[in-house]
Amino acid sequence: MARHLTVRQLEVLAAVGREGSVTAAAEALHLTQPAVSMQLRQLEEQLGLTLFEIVGRRLQITEPGKELVGLAVELLARLDDLEQTARSLRGVAHGRVRLGVVSTAKYFAPRLLAQFLKLHAGLEFKLTIHNRAEIIDQLQSYSIDLGIMGQPPEGLHFEGTPFAPNPLVAVGAPSHPLSLRRGLRPRDLDGQPFVVREPGSGTRSAMDRYFSGHDVQVRQVMEADSNETIKQAVMAGIGLGFLSLHTVRPELAAGRISVLDVNGLPLKRQWYVVHCRQRRLTPAAEEFHAYLVREADGLMRAAL
Repeated sequence: MARHLTVRQLEVLAAVGREGSVTAAAEALHLTQPAVSMQLRQLEEQLGLTLFEIVGRRLQITEPGKELVGLAVELLARLDDLEQTARSLRGVAHGRVRLGVVSTAKYFAPRLLAQFLKLHAGLEFKLTIHNRAEIIDQLQSYSIDLGIMGQPPEGLHFEGTPFAPNPLVAVGAPSHPLSLRRGLRPRDLDGQPFVVREPGSGTRSAMDRYFSGHDVQVRQVMEADSNETIKQAVMAGIGLGFLSLHTVRPELAAGRISVLDVNGLPLKRQWYVVHCRQRRLTPAAEEFHAYLVREADGLMRAAL
């Protein structure tokens, strides 16, 4: 019976499971809502299982549905691997790389991609930007080939390779009293108002570990899910910030933000390129991985 399943049915199942509604799945697949509903109904009849139920006015996935959605996602990823491998057999120039980067990395990722594409003009890139937790989810669901983040996930499921420095600094408005001082100690930041990233952000985790390690408690006055918002808040005088040096280069050059001179900072961290061990990288993804390890350090140091 399962032999009669189609790729379109798997795509519909995965999309409804991901989007949480038939309407959203239809938009994602560029299909009409009746077409998605029909595919889903036929799939349930073929399998003899109820995959989704209407509870109240919302679509809710059943336990069998959850398990089969996961398998559908994995099967589609393997089919994509087959297609990409077939392309790559004609040479790396014809492959595709699906890259996910944390939001802080968006300040340098395009520059690295531009340099790489000069060498491999025929390659196709799909770039997504999310926080660390979402990038890990995308790696686990095989939605992306590689992820760039400041802290690789723990466990044997992932492999993270360092490729460039990621210095983290405390920043303030140029007129802030601490911006005018030199030789600050970590405890000088105790009780200071800070604008912070959201939980799940690698920068937030590093900041929390740094302050905890120095027994410093800052006063969180605002939480933001983007570095741009934090920079604007810092420049407006709402509070101090804790950011990657890569994110504040334009503001530093323009004199709109100052890096605080704190002993022990910048916090020396690394950028990592991460992939799932269980999934074989396509030749195009392997080539980009090797390029990051070989070239990115020098390119990014030159830009700091």
